[in-house]
Amino acid sequence: MTDEIHRRRSIYLLPNAFTTANLFAGFYAVVQSMNGRFEVAAIAIFLAMVFDSMDGRVARLTNTQSAFGEQYDSLADMISFGMAPALVMYEWSLQGLGRWGWLAAFVYVVGAALRLARFNANIGVVDKQYFQGLPSPAAAALVAGYVWLAVDNKFSFADGTLSWSAFGLTVYAGLAMVSNAPFFSGKSFALGRSVPFWVLLVVVAVFVFVSSDPPVVLFGLFVLYSLSGWFTWLWRVRRARRLGQRLREAGGPPSNSDETA
Repeated sequence: MTDEIHRRRSIYLLPNAFTTANLFAGFYAVVQSMNGRFEVAAIAIFLAMVFDSMDGRVARLTNTQSAFGEQYDSLADMISFGMAPALVMYEWSLQGLGRWGWLAAFVYVVGAALRLARFNANIGVVDKQYFQGLPSPAAAALVAGYVWLAVDNKFSFADGTLSWSAFGLTVYAGLAMVSNAPFFSGKSFALGRSVPFWVLLVVVAVFVFVSSDPPVVLFGLFVLYSLSGWFTWLWRVRRARRLGQRLREAGGPPSNSDETA
C-alpha cells in the first residue's frame, strides 16, 4: 500500500518529458499563428498529437503511471488540443466573420474542456475500447488538418466560402467532442504483443500513403475518423432494435391455453 501511494504521488521524468513536448508544440502553434505562419502552426499541432500518444504508452511500458502525470497530461491537452487549434483557426480564417468567428472558436474550446473533464471523471468506468465523444487530439487534427490543407493548396478567401466552411468544421469538432458517439480508441493495441508480418507491411504502406501528400491524406483520414463514431452509433442502435424485436418475437403473444388457464 505504501509503495502504491508513493507511486501515485511520484513525478517521473520520461512520460512527463513527452507531455512537456506536447505542451511546447501546442504553445509553438499559437505563437506561429500570431506570426502568420499557419502551415507551421498546423504541423506543430500534429507533432503535439505524436507526443501525446507517446506519454501514456511510455508510462504504461515503464510502469511509471502517476496521478501527477494524469493531471499534467490533461492540462497540456487543453492547451495543445483546446486553445491552440481554436486560436490557429481564428487567426487564419474565423477572424473575418466577426462575432460569429470567435463564437465558433469558443464553442470548440468549451467542447474540448468538457471533453477532457468528462474523460477524467470517467476513468476506469467507460469502455476502454471506445471513446465517449470525439477525442480532443482527433478534433484538433481535424481543425489543423483543414488549415494545413487550405494553406498548402492556396485556397482563396474571396467568396467567403472558405471562412464559413471553417466555421462549420470548428463548431462540428467542438460539438462532436461532447457527444455520446463511440469512437474507436485503439487502446486494445499493445506494443509488446506479437503481430503477423502483414501488419508490419500495412504500417509501412500507411507511412508511404501519408508521405505522398500529408495535408490531403491526414485531413481525409481524420474526416473519416470524425464520422466513424456516428456510424458505430447507428450500428449499435440498429442492433439493439433487432435484438429487442427478436426478444419480443421469442416471447410472442399468449397462447389460447394460457388464456384459458
